[in-house]
Amino acid sequence: MKKLSSLLSPLILAAALASSAHADTLVINSDQADSAPKAAFEKIISKFKAENPDIDVKYNLYDKEAYKTAIRNWLATSPPDVVFWYAGNRMKTFVDRNLFDDVSDIWDELNLKESMPSSLSSMTINNKQWGIPYTYYQVGVYYRKDLFEKYGLSEPKTWQDLLDASATLKANNIAPIAIGTKFLWPAAAWFDYLDLRLNGLKFHMDLMEGRIAYTDERVRNVFKYWLELVKPGYFLANHSSYSWQEAQPFLYNGTAAMYLIGNYIAPNFPKELDGKMGFFQFPIIDPNVPVAEDAPTDTIHIPAKAHNKKDARKFLKFMARAENQTLVNAALLQIPTNKHASAVDNYFLNKGVEVLSNASGTAQFYDRDTHPNMAKEGMKGFQEFMVKPERLDKILNRLEKVRQRTFK
Repeated sequence: MKKLSSLLSPLILAAALASSAHADTLVINSDQADSAPKAAFEKIISKFKAENPDIDVKYNLYDKEAYKTAIRNWLATSPPDVVFWYAGNRMKTFVDRNLFDDVSDIWDELNLKESMPSSLSSMTINNKQWGIPYTYYQVGVYYRKDLFEKYGLSEPKTWQDLLDASATLKANNIAPIAIGTKFLWPAAAWFDYLDLRLNGLKFHMDLMEGRIAYTDERVRNVFKYWLELVKPGYFLANHSSYSWQEAQPFLYNGTAAMYLIGNYIAPNFPKELDGKMGFFQFPIIDPNVPVAEDAPTDTIHIPAKAHNKKDARKFLKFMARAENQTLVNAALLQIPTNKHASAVDNYFLNKGVEVLSNASGTAQFYDRDTHPNMAKEGMKGFQEFMVKPERLDKILNRLEKVRQRTFK
């Protein structure tokens, strides 16, 4: 018996040591595998390790597309302690299935509602916060400043300003607005902004979540305004033949003047256009509606079934800090969600910081905010409207049927 117990003791000790090692191992799964974000998070993980030498960090990198499939399996079975993901409906999908932890206490402890006000709405479900946002980017109108100067135009602040500028450009044989809708989603940016400016963020999110009919008069009103650009031919001709990238040359060679798009377009601007490209916020339509923005946001979360939640919470708090968001976003060339952090000194990022810091709230983007089935049919409908606006009634009725079927 004594011999058996002497054999068991080392085994018990080893098991105890393994258990304690496991408790101090923090497993982080990330989709930030592209070169710039990869370098950014190498720095962040090194800094976290230096501050927390007692925590053994295991940082796993995955390709973005593979990650989107794998995360669903991890969360339901044996997840890591921290996962990278996205705000809005992408997050809500996992919250609704009880797969993410509520981290409202971190938001309260660090006063994040004050330091991340424009991300609050996209991180909140059932009045609770479910993760930490660390980066986002602005969406707005990128335009040829030299063309505007040539024709005596100033940045449109109101809807009428935009119509007037478009009329002048069109009269001078310039396509007022570049867009490529072959892959549908660029049209959704126009729907998002018209709805946000006319009906506000709460209405927009209620629509995204299936609580409002697509045949509602307020939704129909969005298309009434949109028609004011479609009918006179202010969008690039044959836009359904172009991807968003294929529509860029029209802006660069001066045959188009404006483009509603995300800040990921900025690194593509040709050198010869240095100083000739500008940015303005989507114009105000109803001055009584609070000004919300589309700002796709990347986030980190603690899976509900994670083993080491204590250290996971330390990492989330670490990522919420202004200096760490400054460090990450300098490498990403994007904007920190913490308003006390600094973005790189760059004309377009400075514009984005100004717009997003003053936003009343943020949406993610149509296909990130609504159910995938609704997004697919909705974006088809938007593109169809831009090409065949006379089909609006049929489009809205079809979308309403999809809404009813999707959200039941």
